[in-house]
Amino acid sequence: MLNRWTLSKKHALITGGTRGIGLAIAREFLNFGAEIFVVARNARNLENCLREWQQQDFKADGASLDISNPDNCSRLFRIIHKKWDRLDILVNNVGTNIRRKTLEYSEEEYDHILQTNLHSVFDLCRKSYPLLKKSGNASIINITSVAGLTHMRTGSPYGMSKAALEQLTRNLAVEWADDNIRVNTVAPWYINTPLTQPVLKNKKYLNEILSRTPLKRIGDPQEVASVVAFLCMPAAAYVTGQCIPVDGGFLINGF
Repeated sequence: MLNRWTLSKKHALITGGTRGIGLAIAREFLNFGAEIFVVARNARNLENCLREWQQQDFKADGASLDISNPDNCSRLFRIIHKKWDRLDILVNNVGTNIRRKTLEYSEEEYDHILQTNLHSVFDLCRKSYPLLKKSGNASIINITSVAGLTHMRTGSPYGMSKAALEQLTRNLAVEWADDNIRVNTVAPWYINTPLTQPVLKNKKYLNEILSRTPLKRIGDPQEVASVVAFLCMPAAAYVTGQCIPVDGGFLINGF
């Protein structure tokens, strides 16, 4: 029964895999036996990560690309098709946020958020479909946010994009079930990453976050990564179309 709890021999594509939650997912996958391909915008971060993993004899490769650019998405899959004849796991982790009140966004900011968080994921899912179908037992994980499930005071375009990914997850889970492609969502609350640390420096806001979180602490990237890994394992073979919050109980309270 132990082979149900492994990612051995799985081919996994992870976007935004050199920082924060994406980095934790990459490490978790490697430790469970997967071969990974990581996409990141920062070439130096990517080079450092690949060097570290390869020195540990892990099977890891990657490309420095901005996936929000549709041309780069096409370029990515030309690389993947040359490297692998199938894809077992796609983790859509890339995301961005600009925290403003709704009336304060410029059209450029709005377009950037939707292009990065939603349109690029839609494109990645469609371009990955032929390779995922060849797997015979594939998994897509969309990293969203509790902001797609409840009000978060500011950042309405971000919440919109994450809510749309929840619906995309449900649609694809049904459409692609006959191809043995499972699709699930993991929705974190505040996790200790480089993107959230500037916000968490505000002690008043941090105290309010903790007061609304039953477990009374900020989450760790590894705690998100472990849920993602589980959803991609044979042990989760009957789980699809679901959203798993990793939020310390926050959604019970909300703001």
